[in-house]
Amino acid sequence: MQMLNQNQQIFEQIKKAKDILITFGKTRNGDAVASALGLYLFLKKINKNVDIIAEEFQSGEAFSFLPGFSDIKTKIENLRKFIITLDTSSAKINQIKYKIEDSSLNFIISMQDGNFSKDDISSHYNNFKYDLIMIVDTPDLESLGKIYDDNTDLFYKIPVINIDHHPVNEEFGQINLIDLTAVATSEIIFSLLRGDYTNYIDEDIATCLLAGIIAETRSFKVTNISPQTLSNSAQLVSLGARREDIVNRLYRSRSLKTLKIWGRALSRLQSSLDDGLIWTAITHLDFVKTGSKESDLNEIIDELILTMPKVKAIAIFYETVKNDKIISNCLFYANKGLSALDILKEYNPGGTKHLAQISLFKPMQEFEKEVISLIENKLKNLI
Repeated sequence: MQMLNQNQQIFEQIKKAKDILITFGKTRNGDAVASALGLYLFLKKINKNVDIIAEEFQSGEAFSFLPGFSDIKTKIENLRKFIITLDTSSAKINQIKYKIEDSSLNFIISMQDGNFSKDDISSHYNNFKYDLIMIVDTPDLESLGKIYDDNTDLFYKIPVINIDHHPVNEEFGQINLIDLTAVATSEIIFSLLRGDYTNYIDEDIATCLLAGIIAETRSFKVTNISPQTLSNSAQLVSLGARREDIVNRLYRSRSLKTLKIWGRALSRLQSSLDDGLIWTAITHLDFVKTGSKESDLNEIIDELILTMPKVKAIAIFYETVKNDKIISNCLFYANKGLSALDILKEYNPGGTKHLAQISLFKPMQEFEKEVISLIENKLKNLI
């Protein structure tokens, strides 16, 4: 019997599945969102029941223009049903009612004849809601946040297909489609669908996948673009991808709120290590006065990467408020060849190798000084 290749194995799992969950990391970039949406729209098109779920997803993110974005949910609901079984062989039921008293749910059963005993009652859970999980652009299960933490049994008992292009991926799936030559997970999804399923790639699917490639390459301005990436992008345009709309939405339209917070960030820009490290700080008051929010900070990092290509690391310090307490945070970007997670490991960071995040209940000036000192000491030996 001929062995199935990896792509064939993936489609065999998809064919067998009735209900599919697509998810991606809590700390995500545009490629994660776009690749998940492209896959979601394809699965819907081949008549699969599919949910796309990611923790703390904000509806105002930059990729809200993509088809299917409004379908993204923030938590898994009704994962399993709890079933109470009553053996009725020893009695006939006339009527069933229920009453909630304090923290108890009481079932009141009127019998026509016969009696029940406690041995007639049993309980169990039914099967999981999903029979296949597809995870995109995520290095490990822990990066899914509460989607994983609150449903660990699901991820160990249901087959997982793991699709990514990052070398730090832990290959946690039963099938791991990891292509280190691809510049984006969206490019891998396109390669997976291209061929037997090209006819299913409509304008919406093509737009999502091209948006992921454009986001990951910062509109084709990074250095690791291959001829294959350019060819794939051209094919997506020929399939109807709305390139002008993507570029306009991601790079040519900025709200006044965004420009104001950028101005404050740029006015406080500092550097060291011959401009190999740059950083800035945003206060909670800055967010209030400009009407901007935390999600706008990722765009600042993207702009700094594009305009200062020699920079090896970027740190943005900012304040948030929780339970009337100020929290100091740091978004830290590390260029190719560096690991943001390793550099900040003393603070137990979250995120990815290239973009990590840390938070502490500490005054921001003190926090900034402490973290920059740590980063400088580590970068001296790395750049």
